[in-house]
Amino acid sequence: MIAPPRSTALVLAGSRRGESDPVARYRGTAAKCLVTAGGVPMVVRVVEALRASGKVGMVLIAADDPPLIEALPELAPLCAVGAVRVLPSAASLSGSVEAAFAAAGPPFLVTTADHALLDATMLRHFADAAAATGADVVVGLTEAAVIRARYPESRRTYIRLRGGAFSGANLFLLRTPAAAAAIAFWQRVERDRKAPWRLARAFGPRLLLAYLLRLPRLDQAMRLVSARMGLVIAAVTMPMAEAAIDVDKPADLDLVERILAARGGRPGDA
Repeated sequence: MIAPPRSTALVLAGSRRGESDPVARYRGTAAKCLVTAGGVPMVVRVVEALRASGKVGMVLIAADDPPLIEALPELAPLCAVGAVRVLPSAASLSGSVEAAFAAAGPPFLVTTADHALLDATMLRHFADAAAATGADVVVGLTEAAVIRARYPESRRTYIRLRGGAFSGANLFLLRTPAAAAAIAFWQRVERDRKAPWRLARAFGPRLLLAYLLRLPRLDQAMRLVSARMGLVIAAVTMPMAEAAIDVDKPADLDLVERILAARGGRPGDA
């Protein structure tokens, strides 16, 4: 069996909140991605995990201030040889993804710089399972039961469906050129997020009603979303609770520090 091609990876390291980001303010850094977890800047941890996975070729980083990232001692040598490229963030997250995807093409993996617990094991699980779906777009999710069993103190946002609730794992694979349609839909959602009626219209009454009534299972929900977008979207459930723990607030960072202290070492193969 021929192994699937390695993905280009994009690490979203910009900030919607700029200097007001609570995690950056908590640690007194210029940007959240530069906050250290276990003594290592979070963006460095993510890049190291991507490179250790064996599933990624080029690593791109979208950042508000590229020189700050390029100057990091751990990343400067990689930037110098072209293994890592730092790009200026677009006006929105979807804009950053759109520009990078247009240049790099599929397969294209997207994650975030605050995914400080990301490791090679998670990435291999996601990449292998995603390739097996044959979908245009694949999203990583973790069941609420898995997270709560291991980290009951972690407060996450959940998508509630029939048969369970799920939290995003900040892992997205754009497998085919058709995935560009998903980025366009994301841009529409971002644009209309402050206009509820437009947002509801974007998702459509059938999908919105099904979600509000918690009618579909995960696989059924993916089929509804696929039909709405006109492409095939699949979900990969991640068995590791840590896959859903990113750093949105100071309490998340404190939890991540405790987990890293117990885990020990740098990201790589956990």
